[in-house]
Amino acid sequence: MTITPIEDLEKEVEDIEAYLSTLPPEDANLAIERGNELSVYIARTGKMLADARFYQDKALSESIVYNLGKQAGCPASVLKQLVEASCQRENLLVNTIERLNRAATHQLDWLRTVVSMAKEEMRNSNGISQK
Repeated sequence: MTITPIEDLEKEVEDIEAYLSTLPPEDANLAIERGNELSVYIARTGKMLADARFYQDKALSESIVYNLGKQAGCPASVLKQLVEASCQRENLLVNTIERLNRAATHQLDWLRTVVSMAKEEMRNSNGISQK
């Protein structure tokens, strides 16, 4: 399994964030198209999250080894905070990718509603014209 380089993950986060920051369409056909794109982004951010957690775990592990040697006799709670604080980049990446994954999922849910409304409107207009 290939782990995406952390710099590439950070760049991809920017691209996905820009896409998700645009207003979703209200037109049913455009909503379906965007829904297809969001499905891909949901899958991709899932893989990105796994990769980011790999880097987070690696940074935590390195920080534990470093801080255990440097902070001998330090209370465990303080050591834990030192370790977490030393992984800022990785923590930010994980948190951002989790947020993007949730945002894509929520947008996909909203687009389903748009498509359902369009179907209902079409069904109602066909039903009225058939009477």
